[in-house]
Amino acid sequence: MNNKYLILDVDGTLTNSKKEITDKTYKALIDIQERGHKIVIASGRPTPGIKWIVDKLKLREYGGYALCFNGAKVIDFKTGEIIYQNVFPRECIAPLYEYALAHDMGMITYEGDTVIHGTRADDYMRFEAGLNFMELKAVEDFANYVTFDVNKCLFTASPKEAPDLEKEMAEMYKDKLSIYRSEEFFIEAMPLGVDKAASLDRLFNAIGADVNDTIAVGDGFNDMSMIKYARVGVCMRNGQQAVKDVADYVTERTNDEDGIVEVIGKYIDAKG
Repeated sequence: MNNKYLILDVDGTLTNSKKEITDKTYKALIDIQERGHKIVIASGRPTPGIKWIVDKLKLREYGGYALCFNGAKVIDFKTGEIIYQNVFPRECIAPLYEYALAHDMGMITYEGDTVIHGTRADDYMRFEAGLNFMELKAVEDFANYVTFDVNKCLFTASPKEAPDLEKEMAEMYKDKLSIYRSEEFFIEAMPLGVDKAASLDRLFNAIGADVNDTIAVGDGFNDMSMIKYARVGVCMRNGQQAVKDVADYVTERTNDEDGIVEVIGKYIDAKG
């Protein structure tokens, strides 16, 4: 059997509701790496937000990979090489900032180990900063402050309002940005053409891997592209219905019940 590439979303997939990797899931992931299979972390999180996962799963030792910022940065942890990176078009930041202010949305981006914002702070921003072990910092004149390269901007809105705002923003910037929700309250804005599937394709072309050896597992809207791209696309039982609709398989177990272990048993350890 060829070695497999197990592509894992983080929140709602790899981690449980407490944002932890359970002992059972951890042991299963170490075991498959010891047998030569590879892990690819594919997350909307910034790079600092997955460092603990990289360390825990020993991705540097076993030669794992990661897609951060929904694929705007692709990293080979064995070599430390950035295989691919795409940066946010700077000219879009000021009008998006004005749009966020006009619609009472939150807007953040990332500066090193800090989450920065120029709109009013909200619980969604605080959740994002805490989730990624980063400081949340307010900056004055946000649009002019961002003079450095960033990989994405993230917008926050109530789950009731977010779907309509997402659609309007996606239409407004259809020729410049990829805009979609990752959670009911998060609207991701990425450089055009960046999504998890596109970046996986770049990764596999760079390392000479075969897409037929891939299994992608996720639960959220931003996982749909990679679930459709992989040879086997899996949605967690706790995932969004729209994601289940495009998946080849929906787990019987949730992320709180070691659903990843179920996937490993079915698609990596299964005989015949």
